[in-house]
Amino acid sequence: MLCKVAGKIIGARIVRYRGGPVSWLMMPLQARFSPLFSVVLALCVCAGARLQAQDAGSQNPPAQPQNPPAQPQSSSSQSQPTQAPAQQGADTQNSNYGVYISVDPLSNVRYDNRYDVSVGFAYDHMKAGPSLLQGSNLGGLDGDASLWLTRNWGIEGSGRAYVGTSGTAPNDKNGNGGDLQGPMVKQYFFVGGVEWLGPHNKHGAMMAHAMFGGVDGNFQKDLLGVAPAYFDFYYNQIAPAAIIGGSIDLNRSEHWVFRINPDAIMTHYTFSDAPLANASFAQYDVNFAISVGLEYKFTKIKRSTKKGNWVSGW
Repeated sequence: MLCKVAGKIIGARIVRYRGGPVSWLMMPLQARFSPLFSVVLALCVCAGARLQAQDAGSQNPPAQPQNPPAQPQSSSSQSQPTQAPAQQGADTQNSNYGVYISVDPLSNVRYDNRYDVSVGFAYDHMKAGPSLLQGSNLGGLDGDASLWLTRNWGIEGSGRAYVGTSGTAPNDKNGNGGDLQGPMVKQYFFVGGVEWLGPHNKHGAMMAHAMFGGVDGNFQKDLLGVAPAYFDFYYNQIAPAAIIGGSIDLNRSEHWVFRINPDAIMTHYTFSDAPLANASFAQYDVNFAISVGLEYKFTKIKRSTKKGNWVSGW
């Protein structure tokens, strides 16, 4: 209020006494102002403005900043509060969806078991006679068992059964006077020998084996009582046999293995020309066989895996 009055007094028009009209605001006051009064008036105006500014500041305190100033992340303890929300978010997500745990099923695979057995579906190609042009495709089962003596060497035994049909040489022995077609033939192998463990790791292994024994060949079951020489067949017999090949193992766990056995099968059957002739002879045959199946390792009983000499392998 004081500032307004002072402004009006200063801005009012003052004239000499009897020299002209005088503003009504100056009527109660003297027409002359001394210099000292002017200085006092100016000081009062400044003081009033200062008091008014202080009053306005006390009524409106300064606003506090919403975000505190960032502190330098100079230590790990100061950076932890900023990481807490992210960690809490991850924990919340894990509680909603579960926790993923990586498991390696092959972590316990070891080649230190003393015993193992395997069984699989088998295939064998063979000829039922010494000079037949038509081969036989036989199917069956392959069962193997191993006893490991050292780190890389063991003893293996195998029993295999194959059954199928075979073509014959031209003949007129069926009921209609034509060729007898598709007689059944069977082979049963029982062999044993040595087994060697080759390159291996937790994923798989390669092995080699050489087994020797015999084979029981049954060729006359469907020949209607006619001599096998009419059909260029071997007669029923037990003959020497050998199986040389190997194994390809793919480990699925500590105990279970997927196994493939490709082999060469050698037989030594005897053939007789009777009643066409009295001559007889023997013949070696080499045929291909393969089996696919599962192996189980008995891991409770261990074998030695120390590399002592050449017998224990590498």
